[in-house]
Amino acid sequence: MQTTHKTLVQQLTLIIENSAWFMPALRIGRDMNFSSWCIGAGAVRNLVWDHLHHYEQPSYLSDIDLVYFDAEENLSIEQQHQKRITEKSPDFSWEITNQAFVHLWFEQYFGHPVAPLHSLQDAISTWPEYATSVGVFLTPEDQLEIIAPYGLDDLFAMQIRRNPKRVSVETYRQRILSKCYNQRWPKVKVFPE
Repeated sequence: MQTTHKTLVQQLTLIIENSAWFMPALRIGRDMNFSSWCIGAGAVRNLVWDHLHHYEQPSYLSDIDLVYFDAEENLSIEQQHQKRITEKSPDFSWEITNQAFVHLWFEQYFGHPVAPLHSLQDAISTWPEYATSVGVFLTPEDQLEIIAPYGLDDLFAMQIRRNPKRVSVETYRQRILSKCYNQRWPKVKVFPE
């Protein structure tokens, strides 16, 4: 029987609500008062895959990716947000990124230029793998909202497939080596390209 998107959203919501760290992180993210934001990528992936592997303790997460989109903001403000959230919540390791400015540093970091992004959803649709192209935010009314441009199938099927929208084959291969997916989560299936 095929699992529907609605069922996967319900499963993800339940996993998040039962997490000892994810809900507090979402509340901190919401308190930053960004108009368009989410916690996503590895934070969501790790949470779900740890749950599906029945790990009692969360696996290592280098940082919590809190991303937002504000094309009107001054580029230097991003560092002020990073400092503010780190001071406010030193128990978490945060990485804050304004997705409106990714095109300004992407080529230096990844080796090829990219066009500017137009929204938070547009940004999430460019993340390296379909399983990590997922973001979650908390509304002022405490409702979880999920942004998943490619759905949640890869995330819950525990499969890593390259999202070719912005990620080169070389970068994808490097990520597979550095992330050690199968060592951390033995049930994960990694597609070569």
